[in-house]
Amino acid sequence: METQSTYNYKVVRQFAIMTVVWGIVGMLVGVIIAAQLVWPELNFGPWFHYGRLRPLHTNAVIFAFGGCALFATSYYVVQRTCNVRLISDKLAAFTFWGWQTVIVLAAITLPLGLTAGKEYAELEWPIDLLITVVWVAYAIVFFGTIAVRKVKHIYVANWFYGAFILAVALLHIVNSLAIPVSMWKSYSIYAGAVDAMVQWWYGHNAVGFFLTAAFLGMMYYFVPKQAGRPVYSYRLSVVHFWALIFTYMWAGPHHLHYTALPDWTQSLGMAFSMILFAPSWGGMINGIMTLSGAWHKLRTDPVLKFLVVSLSFYGMSTFEGPMMSIKTVNALSHYTDWTVGHVHSGALGWVAFISIGSLYYLIPRLFGRDGMHSTKLIEAHFWLATVGVVLYIAALWISGVMQGLMWRALNADGTLTYAFVEAVKATYPYHFVRLLGGLLFLSGMLIMAYNTFRTVAAGRPVDARIPAVAAHAH
Repeated sequence: METQSTYNYKVVRQFAIMTVVWGIVGMLVGVIIAAQLVWPELNFGPWFHYGRLRPLHTNAVIFAFGGCALFATSYYVVQRTCNVRLISDKLAAFTFWGWQTVIVLAAITLPLGLTAGKEYAELEWPIDLLITVVWVAYAIVFFGTIAVRKVKHIYVANWFYGAFILAVALLHIVNSLAIPVSMWKSYSIYAGAVDAMVQWWYGHNAVGFFLTAAFLGMMYYFVPKQAGRPVYSYRLSVVHFWALIFTYMWAGPHHLHYTALPDWTQSLGMAFSMILFAPSWGGMINGIMTLSGAWHKLRTDPVLKFLVVSLSFYGMSTFEGPMMSIKTVNALSHYTDWTVGHVHSGALGWVAFISIGSLYYLIPRLFGRDGMHSTKLIEAHFWLATVGVVLYIAALWISGVMQGLMWRALNADGTLTYAFVEAVKATYPYHFVRLLGGLLFLSGMLIMAYNTFRTVAAGRPVDARIPAVAAHAH
């Protein structure tokens, strides 16, 4: 009966540690492929060239690093805000080992060229089935825990996590529907423009729910906790939630401007992308304003710096996204490095920063320490990461706009001013700066790994006791 009086931190610890591990792996592959774009001779053999490693990089950072961070924080938050232990320790353990298995299978199959060819959904059908089983178990653990909660109110962070779990289940199943022709080959049940539309409905909502809604759940718990202040406006957080999840689902077609997709669909995607700006900035403002009365803490608390700067990047990315969805802007930006810069502004500046900040909050608590081994190392990590992201984004903004302008430049007689190879040559120095930014970010992650190792080694695994809830709370 002892276990029922404590929270299940074991699964949180496992996912937290693996977040750091997979973060380094995913970002290392990112640095390698950035180097391959600068020095093509680094494209080795059939297994380690850019075309095979790039999907490995995206899957590793989104689903291995990001996914483990979400499992860790959602399991922690749902227990703490519901005042109950996870509904099933065994199912929670299954989600951990199942998810690690998915990641390892991805790391084996993608370099071998076993791919469904759909962005962020490259994994072949047997792995897709395993993902589905793990995800259903995750949903049972999460929603089951909420069902037996001791606190009547369902805190807003859980709404975001819950929406993410349901939406990702829907997206994954519909987009991955395929006809297997062998153990490691299948074909999508959709064809042509319909396949593209389903893919980008999935692809953009992987961004919308996996990489945004879920991490907003993280924001609504860890920012108030670290700042020691209540959420600025709870009412705004609820409006933010409903506006965001309603609008995001419709934005996918902006990935397919000027394609065979019907024009009205493209325009609809653009319109909803523009509307999306409002709830996104509502959420950012709510997070930043939570620091009212606690701004002085930013001077001395690098963990809070990570959390607050993540919100700034969230704000910038969610301004840039709607802007790039406007057809006339998209005519310039699409297929260029600008898109890659935008993705990384969100992925590194928002997703990685909020995850890193949340982990720095979590790890000492999971191992019975007052704080991380070294605050100075967190500070160093913060500045390396910040400079890395800024270099990365700025280089690709310049490179991307330049590519777009060079590709569309015409001579008086209507012929192209530049050969394609001239545009490639012009991007070369910017790709080098991008590599530099990635290296800085990766070095910050290595510092985090060392800091985590020292913290864990000095501590011991602890499970916090569940407080007795007063009668009026029921």
